[in-house]
Amino acid sequence: MVAGSVARHGAFHPLRVADVERLTDDAVVLTFEVPAELRDVFRFAPGQHIALRRYANGGEIRRTYSVCDPAPAAESEGPRRLRVGVRLVEGGEFSTYALKELVAGETLEVMTPAGRFGHALPLSGPGHYAAIVGGSGITPVLSIAATVLERQPQARFCLIRSDRSTASTMFLEEVADLKDRYPDRLQLVHVLSREEQQAGLPTGRLDQERLTELLPALLRLESVDGWFLCGPYGLVEDAERALRGLGVPRARIHQEIFHVDEGSAKAPGTAATGKATGATISATLDGRGGSWPAREGESVLETVLRNRADAPYACKGGVCGTCRVRLVEGEVRMDRNFALEPDELAAGYVLACQSHPATERVTVDFDA
Repeated sequence: MVAGSVARHGAFHPLRVADVERLTDDAVVLTFEVPAELRDVFRFAPGQHIALRRYANGGEIRRTYSVCDPAPAAESEGPRRLRVGVRLVEGGEFSTYALKELVAGETLEVMTPAGRFGHALPLSGPGHYAAIVGGSGITPVLSIAATVLERQPQARFCLIRSDRSTASTMFLEEVADLKDRYPDRLQLVHVLSREEQQAGLPTGRLDQERLTELLPALLRLESVDGWFLCGPYGLVEDAERALRGLGVPRARIHQEIFHVDEGSAKAPGTAATGKATGATISATLDGRGGSWPAREGESVLETVLRNRADAPYACKGGVCGTCRVRLVEGEVRMDRNFALEPDELAAGYVLACQSHPATERVTVDFDA
């Protein structure tokens, strides 16, 4: 994407659904047509996601889904299509609609790509990368692995995936095709937690203890340039603990959480405590600035949204990172953070949806 373009700030565009393909009993792939005039703004990096928006029952529903295709080459016009995997979530308004009602030919509002899961990934030269994924966490990693193997002829990739059963495995055929295309450079390890396999690893969950034993037997940990962990909170946390315990530097570990149980906690990484009353929030978005008084209990995002409806956000749960902003002035307290990595926190970035003013004046920059 071009720096400073509208794509960076979460604009929505109507896109036609070209196909709804059933992957498993509880998952589908949605394919969107991208018209020529929008291909540049929908250019995506490997590992990025898009937000889908619809209106139902008198309200707005937004959900984020990772793009599963290889990223378009820099010299191309941009993607002609966007594909995302959607897994049914119990009680999920959007996933239920996608699996049971949505048909090809309909139009949905789609936000331009966002996210930094693969931001540290060089796309030239040799490299050795690895991923540990669970369930639908395969979606962004499929994009990352396919892009790396396609663009870096000497790169190697180790994919360790965990699923309940073969029947519940998303993108089973696409991963197998990738393995057939790059048999010497893609190492594939598939663990099932609820189904016995005739060959391969024993059935069971990939927890910290098991990963600590498994990883050194699979590959030389010191040779891996980057680890990509994606899936449910428990799996990602166990994988990070296992890697850190095996001496992998934190800077080489990149995470994206797909599901967080209520009550899960993560250190926000900000020193401020408490909330300021009568605070003023200043924000820069798409080159335009403004200042507004915050209402009692509001997050920074909520204050901005009351005055700038175009402020980017998706999950409002501290998971997707769409509302990432740079804190320019003042201090905030973040309730939860499942999206920003340590280097981003150190550089002054916060999640607007989880940040509450801790000083009388807070200034943030959505464009940074």
